[in-house]
Amino acid sequence: MQESWTFHIDPLNKGTFEDVIKATLKKEEKDLGIFLSFYFRKEGAIAEKTILKDSPVFETEKSGNLILEFDLVHFNACLAIHEQKREQMTIDFFMDQIESKLTLKGPYWPERGVDEI
Repeated sequence: MQESWTFHIDPLNKGTFEDVIKATLKKEEKDLGIFLSFYFRKEGAIAEKTILKDSPVFETEKSGNLILEFDLVHFNACLAIHEQKREQMTIDFFMDQIESKLTLKGPYWPERGVDEI
């Protein structure tokens, strides 16, 4: 499994590419948590309070990777479970200024196949 998510960039933001990425991620914090939660759904966990840990690392002028830091929350009222820990994940990004989009692509996590009996 490899998830991707596209965010709309504010076309009026005339800052550097790094500033545009930071502003977009801050504005879209809730959707960013949903994107990261896809990776932990089998564990029954969700991602919250997502922030950009360090400055983005540019591999080309408009693409590279960044590290997101977030709270991973496991919650089950029936089993009286509410655990929370801080996690981080490296994400690839690509900026398309013509379409005003920032596309994030998460890591590839192979899915487990069917077990033989």
